[in-house]
Amino acid sequence: MKKFFKYILPLGVIMLSIVAVVAMVAIGQGKRPERKDTGNQALVVDAIPARVESLNFSVVSQGAVAPRTETTLVAEVSGQIVSVSSNFIAGGFFRKGETLLQIDPSDYETALMSAQAGLAARKAQLADQKARSEQALKDWNNLARGGKPSDLVLRKPQLAEAQAAVQAAEAELRRAERNLERTHIKVPYDGLIRNKLVDVGQFVSPGTPLGVTFAVDYAEIRLPLSSNDMRFLDLPSATRLDKAHRVPVRLVSSSKDSTREWNAEIVRTEGVVDQKSRVVYAVAEVVDPYGVLGKSAQAELKMGTFVRAEIQGLRADNVVVLPRSVLLNNNTVLVANHDRELEIRPVEVLRAEPRQVYLESGIAEGELVVTTSLDAPIPGTKLAISGEKAPAASAPESLEADAENGQ
Repeated sequence: MKKFFKYILPLGVIMLSIVAVVAMVAIGQGKRPERKDTGNQALVVDAIPARVESLNFSVVSQGAVAPRTETTLVAEVSGQIVSVSSNFIAGGFFRKGETLLQIDPSDYETALMSAQAGLAARKAQLADQKARSEQALKDWNNLARGGKPSDLVLRKPQLAEAQAAVQAAEAELRRAERNLERTHIKVPYDGLIRNKLVDVGQFVSPGTPLGVTFAVDYAEIRLPLSSNDMRFLDLPSATRLDKAHRVPVRLVSSSKDSTREWNAEIVRTEGVVDQKSRVVYAVAEVVDPYGVLGKSAQAELKMGTFVRAEIQGLRADNVVVLPRSVLLNNNTVLVANHDRELEIRPVEVLRAEPRQVYLESGIAEGELVVTTSLDAPIPGTKLAISGEKAPAASAPESLEADAENGQ
C-alpha cells in the first residue's frame, strides 16, 4: 500500500496530465483563431455644411437714455415763492411757456411803476430843453446877429444831457420789466420735472436752485464703439450732421416680464476718443420718446432706461457664416474633405463675433466644417460624420482567400 502511494499514484497523475495536454492540442488544431481587423478606425464627429451669404453687419453696443436738453432752474431775483404750479412735481409734464413758480412780484411792480415815472420825467425834461434850444435860435436870428450861434447859445450840452437821461430811464424801465418777468419761472420747451428743490412760502435769492427739468422732444443714447466696430460702420462725423448720413439703430430693453423695442438713428459721433477706454461715442436719437408731442407712435421710452443697441453696418457679399466655436486660435478650421479625411484649413476672417464668425476665404460653400472639439487634431485622420450613412466596406482579399481554402 505504501508503494502504491509512493510510486504508482504519482506516475498515474503524470500520465493523465500528458493525455489532457495532447487532447487540448488536437482540439485546438481544428479551430482557427479569429482574425482582428487591424485597419484604422474612423473618428465619429459632428459637421455642418458651410453656407455663403450676403448681409449687412450689425454692431452691438449699449447705453442709457438721456434727454438732449436738460435745465437746472435758478432764481434770478429774490423774494418769497407765492405760488407753485400743480405740474411742478417730480415727473410732472408741462408745456412751453407755462409758469411753474411765482415769486412775489409786488416789489418789482413798484419798481416798474417808478421806472415808468422816471422815464416820463426825463422825457419832459428833454422836451423842455428842445424848446429852449429852438427859442435860443429864434432869439439869435431876431437880434440880427451875424454869424453862426455857438453850441452854448443853442443849449446843445443841456439838450444832450436830457437825451442821455431819457436813454438811462428807458434802460431802467426795461430792467424793471425784466425783473418783474423773472418772478414768473418758465421754461422755453415742453418737458418733464426731474427734481423739485423748493416749494411755496420759501424765500429765494438770485442763484438759488429751484429744480431740474428736461425737454421731451428728443432723447439721446451715447453708444461706445471700439476701433474694430468702426470698421464695419459708416457713421456721420462730428461735423457732418445732414440727415442723409444717419444710420438706423434698433434699441432693445429686456426685463423679466417683457422685451420692448424702439427705432432710433445715429445722428452724430463725438469728435474725441475717450482717453481711458479708447472708444468713440456715437449718439443715437429718438424723437418724442414719451409720445406726448404727436411725433411718434412708438412705446414710451423713459429717461434712464438702459438699452442694447443694434446698429446697422456695412454690407458684405459672399461671406461664409459659421459658429464662432469652430474657429481655432490660429485662424484655422477643421474640415472633413470629400474622402472624409480631416483637414486643418487656414481661413481669412472678416469679422468675429461672440456667436458667429464671418470668413472671406478659405472655405467653399457646401464643404463640411467639423464642429466637434478635438484636443489634438491630426490631418488625414479618417472621419465618420454623425448622421451620415457610411459606405459598405468590402472584405480584405486575404480573408476571401482563407475562406476559399477552408482555413
